Amino acid sequence: MSDTAFWHPFAAMGAVRTAEFVVTRGEDVWLWDDSERRYLDATASLWCVNVGHGRREIVEAVAAQMRELATYQTFGDFTNRPALELTRRLAALAPVPGAKIFLASGGGDAIDTAAKMAREYFVRTGEPQRTVLVSRENGYHGTHGFGTSLGGMPANRLAAPFVPDVVRVAYDDPEALEAELLRVGPERVAAFFVEPVIGAGGVLPPPPGYVERVREICTRHGVLLVIDSVICGFGRLGDWFGVDRFGIVPDLVVFAKGVTSGYLPLGGVVAHERVAAPFWEPGAAAFRHGATYAGHPTACAAALANLDLLEGDGLLKRAESLELTLHAALRSLADHPLVSEVRGGTGVLGALELDADRVAADPGLPAAVTRGARERGVLIRPMISSVGFSPPLTLADEHLDLLTDAVRGALDAVA
Repeated sequence: MSDTAFWHPFAAMGAVRTAEFVVTRGEDVWLWDDSERRYLDATASLWCVNVGHGRREIVEAVAAQMRELATYQTFGDFTNRPALELTRRLAALAPVPGAKIFLASGGGDAIDTAAKMAREYFVRTGEPQRTVLVSRENGYHGTHGFGTSLGGMPANRLAAPFVPDVVRVAYDDPEALEAELLRVGPERVAAFFVEPVIGAGGVLPPPPGYVERVREICTRHGVLLVIDSVICGFGRLGDWFGVDRFGIVPDLVVFAKGVTSGYLPLGGVVAHERVAAPFWEPGAAAFRHGATYAGHPTACAAALANLDLLEGDGLLKRAESLELTLHAALRSLADHPLVSEVRGGTGVLGALELDADRVAADPGLPAAVTRGARERGVLIRPMISSVGFSPPLTLADEHLDLLTDAVRGALDAVA
């Protein structure tokens, strides 16, 4: 293969430049490469193709919208019908009262929006000193300015210096959050960012009671709780925004990925009516923030068709059973000498943690296991010390044997 001109994200281009893996088409849980070889997509691209590949309903909705109005901005008082309908539906589904929806181009944009919104909320409510943002070790919140600063994966913390007034706490200890609030001074803290299940940081489900406890702590200290459901929303955890199972009411919810099943870029922030109030009251100044493609009519049309599929195909209900069968399938690999831990069971997400000594000796081990699985017809995701799984919600139980056979074969080959 000739040298490419495409600079891939998260890629060591010295190796990739003449060895690209070209995906040409997709159907349901399957992908094909440019040699017409078929693969089981056990990652749903990047955690997002929840309804499966090639859904004609989304394609047709997008084509129809593009024939009518492909694109137009929504700054000031401009809007369009798909943006109005999508925000109305999302507000009705949201786990907060009186929800208002701020649309963005994707998850990274939405994280920046939530961070700026949280700080500005306190400016408008008379507490401008509340600028500190708190996140968790191992967390991932994208690679934009605020997201890089909030991220808890050291390998991703490039291009310092970062956004100021950001601190991190242990990902699994709510008391560490309270201790840090008291150290910093809770009167200085604006928001705490939480993934219901940490995704790219290793697929780390929360300890029992964790989400509920941090909600209590944030409430007591007047700190906004921001739920980052970019990965966990739209069925991945069996509900719309990845928080219903925890029984809490967030202040802000960040979403993207599954809202369109990745068919077009779209993200946003759900704001509790209390947080939206100082921005929406008569005479309030504009929130001077937004993306060119916020409320993009074609992207919104894709999202509306995707919501129809999630509802009509019963995929949220399907996720409830699939999270159990996927976790059971991955547990069948726990006896492999290269596997030190199996994580999952909270949503249609899972990971195999690889032997720490082997990873320390060869940091490329997760990538090697991933390549081995690909050679055996299954696409999985390499992470820092583990390999991850997040298949489309349309995955059938009979596909799990192919998945586990391919991964076991890859582990054997590497071991």
